[in-house]
Amino acid sequence: MTEETPGFEEKPDVPSGAAADDAAADAAGATPSANPAEEGPAAPAGDATATVAGLTAQLDQARTALGERTADLQRLQAEYQNYRRRVERDRVTVKEIAVANLLTELLPVLDDIGRAREHGELVGGFKSVAESLETVAAKMGLQQFGKEGEPFDPTIHEALMHSYAPDVNETTCVAILQPGYRIGERTIRPARVAVAEPQPGAAPAAPAPKEEPQAADEESGGPEEG
Repeated sequence: MTEETPGFEEKPDVPSGAAADDAAADAAGATPSANPAEEGPAAPAGDATATVAGLTAQLDQARTALGERTADLQRLQAEYQNYRRRVERDRVTVKEIAVANLLTELLPVLDDIGRAREHGELVGGFKSVAESLETVAAKMGLQQFGKEGEPFDPTIHEALMHSYAPDVNETTCVAILQPGYRIGERTIRPARVAVAEPQPGAAPAAPAPKEEPQAADEESGGPEEG
């Protein structure tokens, strides 16, 4: 009689091949199928079209926003360039006004120097100082104008004396009482002059007659002898 050990149950013998088949079946069930047709139904085509349409709309919005920002940047650049040009123009204008004001204050001194030169009193150290002052004024753009014999121009001349003269055909500056000065195209003081006009009722001087050239092909020889 065989004794049985309490609590121990005998397991039936399972062939080793059956266990291997079961493990292979489990592994096959866990591995996804390589054939897409076996995985289930695919996503509907309508969803893909809606996605593309949404992305296209977003791209259009981004392009529109980029165009607006680009236009804003170009406008700001144009405004900045205009501002720089305006500032530079104002700076030049302020400089010209300051120089003109300074030179205007020096005009009486330059007039004294001119009168001293006319009377032969510009000598010695005073001559050197006067010439240095005139050189500095010229470097700052000061130009003197006004000459005897030039036509009278009311925009740059101021007539202080008036007379008639038979030898002029138009109103002419016959004496420069005080020279004029300009800076560039800007007149800071007109030339003060004495002017002369043609005599009233005098006929304008006729232009000199032009000499007619003699004919090149003149008939030569004397009168015919009979």
